[in-house]
Amino acid sequence: MEQLTAADQLKRRDLRRMKIVATLFFLAATVVFLVSLLFEDDGPAWVGYVRAAAEAGMVGALADWFAVTALFRRPLGLPIPHTAIIPTRKDSFGDALGTFVGQNFLAEDVVRDKLRRVGIARRLGGWLAQEDNAERVTSEVANVAKAAVTVLRDDDVQAIVEQAVVHRLVDRPWGPPLGKLLGQVLVDGAHHKLVDLVCDRSYDWVRDNHQRVMDVVSNRAPTWSPKFVDSLLADKVYSELLNFAWAVKTDVNHPMRQAVDHFLIEFAADLQHDPATMRRADQVKQQVIDHPDVQRVIGSAWGTAKRMLLDAAEDPSSELRKRVREGLVSFGARLVSDEAMRAKVDGWLESAAGYVVSNYRDEITTLITDTVERWDAEETSRKIELQVGRDLQFIRINGTVVGALAGLVIYSIGQLLV
Repeated sequence: MEQLTAADQLKRRDLRRMKIVATLFFLAATVVFLVSLLFEDDGPAWVGYVRAAAEAGMVGALADWFAVTALFRRPLGLPIPHTAIIPTRKDSFGDALGTFVGQNFLAEDVVRDKLRRVGIARRLGGWLAQEDNAERVTSEVANVAKAAVTVLRDDDVQAIVEQAVVHRLVDRPWGPPLGKLLGQVLVDGAHHKLVDLVCDRSYDWVRDNHQRVMDVVSNRAPTWSPKFVDSLLADKVYSELLNFAWAVKTDVNHPMRQAVDHFLIEFAADLQHDPATMRRADQVKQQVIDHPDVQRVIGSAWGTAKRMLLDAAEDPSSELRKRVREGLVSFGARLVSDEAMRAKVDGWLESAAGYVVSNYRDEITTLITDTVERWDAEETSRKIELQVGRDLQFIRINGTVVGALAGLVIYSIGQLLV
């Protein structure tokens, strides 16, 4: 038998107490009836009225005892029809209860109206706007994230990363998207800063490497050329190179810069439309993917991401948790102050709830009917009696009192008519 909780034990004691009280009313009516029956012939006239009231009170008490008992069991164990109603018709009650809940509580208009009057968005916003509550939500989200990450198998996730991300990147051609991106960069002029940086570094290198340029030119000179001629020639080459580098650096319209722009524009177009350039881009892509260092990065991608996520979720002061907490507080404050946002969220909630009850009402009510169906009939009867039996004992008490009054009235009318 199922163990009773402390609250159920208290209810059982109250039920027993009320059963005793109701029975005492019946016994009191019985004693009064027997005593009045003994003195009715030789006693005063009012004894007949008492006997009639007590007799009717006994009948009312017995009738209501039968009615109350018949709900939960067969009175005196006799197979009387339409008794032990709850044990024998438990499943029917479960079906009726499920239908009642579905029609009256899970109707779409009822659910929508209730959510509209509750104002969940405003309440949620006020709650989230408080730092402590936002921290609680952040902590729970972090716990869920940690649990999810811990449960996932590293090999499975790594396989998904490689299949869904890496292979998709490898299978798609890189030329057209890179060419389109480069073309957009050229149109926006965002590459000019990079060109400026290259020109600046080139000039600085030439300026700071006079001897290296002199050595390169001298070493390339013919062996029969005199050394002073080589030196003069190298110095002239260095001067021209330095002047050229300075001109490219300072003149934004220098032909060299224009040549670079023209080359980049043609290269961007070739990446999108020239088959040979596109094939070479794919070859470079494959070389990059096949590089051992890149393969190591891909192989350890999930492990690295997992460690970062776990560390961030574990540390209350991490940037991730800080951003989540601040986002929740900001979202809550906006729900409180922004009526349009609040109406939109309430609309989403109403639509979601309406969709659920419209499409899954039967599944929800099935939870009630299936649960009731799985209950043991006798145990169900005991549980229900434990919950409402105390109040039902007042029916027995009222039946005794009302029966006595009715009997008294009927007897009095009879005496008046005699």
